[in-house]
Amino acid sequence: MNSSLRVHTIRLHPGDDVLPELKKFIAENQIEAGFIMSAVGSLTQYNLRFANQPDGSQGEGHFEVVSLTGLLSTEGNHIHLAVSDSTGRTIGGHLLDGNLVYTTLEVVIGEDPNQIYHRETDPTFGYKELVVKNINKWEQ
Repeated sequence: MNSSLRVHTIRLHPGDDVLPELKKFIAENQIEAGFIMSAVGSLTQYNLRFANQPDGSQGEGHFEVVSLTGLLSTEGNHIHLAVSDSTGRTIGGHLLDGNLVYTTLEVVIGEDPNQIYHRETDPTFGYKELVVKNINKWEQ
């Protein structure tokens, strides 16, 4: 089996909105099967959607990013974020637009060029869910 993992490292700057910046990077680099390997940084504003809720929950202040995880593709993303405040209180959920970088956000993205992450509507709940397409470049 050929190992062809690619790794990308990006830094988001003060005032950048996390989700649009990640989407831009994914589009510019045509990443079809990406995943967040590591992320550290801080925010001045968060906007998260909690499980089974239609709307987001926002907060303003100074927050440390304690977790950013997810799958990335030009065909759609599924990303979760957890942040903590100055007392250590932690909150997390589904990443939405409106998460603004305070000092920095350093993100390491892995990419498997042998797969495509596709999103199709699952009839169970109506959400677009992951479908993995394997590409065997050696047999084409």
